[in-house]
Amino acid sequence: MTTTAPTAPGAGRQRSDRYKWVALSNTTLGVLIVTINMSILLIALPDIFRGIDIDPLAASNISYLLWLIMGYLVVTAVLVVSFGRIGDMYGRTRMYNLGFAVFTFFSILLAVTWLQGDAGALWLIIMRVLQGIGGALLLANSTAILTDAFPTHQRGLALGINSIAAIAGSFIGLVIGGVLAPISWHLVFVVSVPIGVFGTVWAYFKLKEAGERHAARIDWWGNITFAVGLVAVLMGITYGIQPYGGHVMGWTSPMVLGLLIGGIVVLGIFAVIETKVAEPMFHLSLFRIRAFTAGNIASLLAALGRGGLQFILIIWLQGIWLPQHGYDYESTPLWAGIYMVPLTIGFLVAGPISGVLSDRHGARAYATIGMVGAAVSFLLLKFLPVDFAYWGFAIILAVNGLSMGLFSSPNRAAIMNSVPPRQRGAAAGMTSTFQNAATVLSIGIFFSMLILGLSSSLPQALRGGLLAHGVPADAAQRISELPPVSTLFASLLGYNPMQTLLGPQILAQVGPAQAQYLTGRSFFPSLISGPFGDGLTFALVFAAACCVVAAFASLLRGGKYAYQEPAAVGATGDVVDGAPVAQAAVTAPERTPAAVGASSDGYGNGAGNGTAVSGRVLQGRVLGPDATPTPAVLTLVDRAGRQAGRALSDDDGHFRLEPPTPGDFLVIATPQGSDGSVAPRATQVSVSTVPVDLDLVLDRRAAGRS
Repeated sequence: MTTTAPTAPGAGRQRSDRYKWVALSNTTLGVLIVTINMSILLIALPDIFRGIDIDPLAASNISYLLWLIMGYLVVTAVLVVSFGRIGDMYGRTRMYNLGFAVFTFFSILLAVTWLQGDAGALWLIIMRVLQGIGGALLLANSTAILTDAFPTHQRGLALGINSIAAIAGSFIGLVIGGVLAPISWHLVFVVSVPIGVFGTVWAYFKLKEAGERHAARIDWWGNITFAVGLVAVLMGITYGIQPYGGHVMGWTSPMVLGLLIGGIVVLGIFAVIETKVAEPMFHLSLFRIRAFTAGNIASLLAALGRGGLQFILIIWLQGIWLPQHGYDYESTPLWAGIYMVPLTIGFLVAGPISGVLSDRHGARAYATIGMVGAAVSFLLLKFLPVDFAYWGFAIILAVNGLSMGLFSSPNRAAIMNSVPPRQRGAAAGMTSTFQNAATVLSIGIFFSMLILGLSSSLPQALRGGLLAHGVPADAAQRISELPPVSTLFASLLGYNPMQTLLGPQILAQVGPAQAQYLTGRSFFPSLISGPFGDGLTFALVFAAACCVVAAFASLLRGGKYAYQEPAAVGATGDVVDGAPVAQAAVTAPERTPAAVGASSDGYGNGAGNGTAVSGRVLQGRVLGPDATPTPAVLTLVDRAGRQAGRALSDDDGHFRLEPPTPGDFLVIATPQGSDGSVAPRATQVSVSTVPVDLDLVLDRRAAGRS
């Protein structure tokens, strides 16, 4: 046994306690500003396009509109995995600091935009993409920094606050955009500058490298194929909701099909490459860890439902409900954000609470109940009339926010607790990729469903309504044949849809009274309510189905993984038999152990068939550095240093130990049959009268040690 130099009692803990809250506050600020910028343009786009003198609803300008909305999301989805991997190699804090600086620099360039017309639109799109690079650096490393800073038993709280800030930011951005854009559209970008400058300086002086760094080679072929494949798929989705030829959408377009099919093929090549290279950017082996796989599946599906909900609610409120209740179209973007506040409140309330509770009791129950609650809230929205009473709508939004908050914190903590310290950056990037890609995917899916619902009945309803109010037959026919996506974009952007569709010439032909009625607050909402309801039903049922599948994934996530960065036990920083000691705060089981026999192998471990033993059981798996099952000898040591049990893991890495009494024990996993490159690992665990599940992931031996 070796020791390190002693430190003053409690000094290290005090420094650690202070630092972890600094890390939480700074990373939460970083994540909040990144996610606010994901949605702030949705409300501000009309003022931005007026500022650069472009009509976003013109057919030739739809691509500008889509790329201003989607470009930022696409680049963050593509780059977070690579940036997380780079953070593992060169320092997560260093990459995070760089992200704050890059984000702030391009926020300044966006704020000072002076160009007009097509040049102005292209400038904004390019600067938004480059701003997204900074956002990707922040998102990829913030979760890993928090996981490094907080002990296992507090990660649910920390990651809960951080992830809820991320989710809430996407809704807070709607309100901020609605308030600032009418004053000056430049302020939509200016607001990020002082926050970015403050966050950059604060992070540079206060954050420190608390995690493992290891030298590795950049997986260039993996990075290239992943970027090309994912960009192609996301571009295919972006262009799929645009009209093509005589079709209301572009899913049959050769370009869209080529992008989607080609992107999937390239991603398949990427998966093959990742199994061949020594240092992959995307650790596919992590998917052998059930908690990691189930958590990411649930996260992707939850993000899919949540992303679609945001767009559905904005269109519902801005295009129908708010005009029907006396709001001018120009003011609907701001009020849509305000009326969605119950959703944000639900997130903010449930997130930290569920994080604390999951630290004590495990993630499975809270994540599962959260997804079930979200599914129920989607179905309740389905049964609301299009012209609903607000109190009912607000209650359902609050239930959805509470449910998503109940799910998000435990799920994120469970994912990050399941991975080895050296792979936390890559794991956080993978999780962010699933969430961001799901947001882009949700736009394609939910817009498609709404367009399908509208295209089946809107043309006839629109033609009949226009003819009844004096619009010439040829004009009514032409307008009714326009793609429904134009109507959706008009509603999304807060434009007066009928004024946009009819134009000044047709309005002049029908006379002042009819023109006033056609462009008023009742004609269009009444006209679109029925067709919109058809598309709304499809979308909400799909969102509910996503949440149900996510609930099953959460339910089946298996045992509670408690992998943590090695930490000293005791004031001297002991190392047992060359194995670093890690604290494992496992407080409750998440799966029921099978009954085992009463016979013993001589070390107090059941080895036969017969009567069931008590619940005082420690069981799990031993995994190697690449997360594959590893044969090992498991030794249980009590507080007095006596051996209290011993077992061998089987071919699948499973082991089982039965401590003789409740209490604190040291579990030492010593790899068998290796070439000496894999180090033993010791983990401290508390055992009571209930079974404890614990998976041990071994690290490679440090260079120079044998």
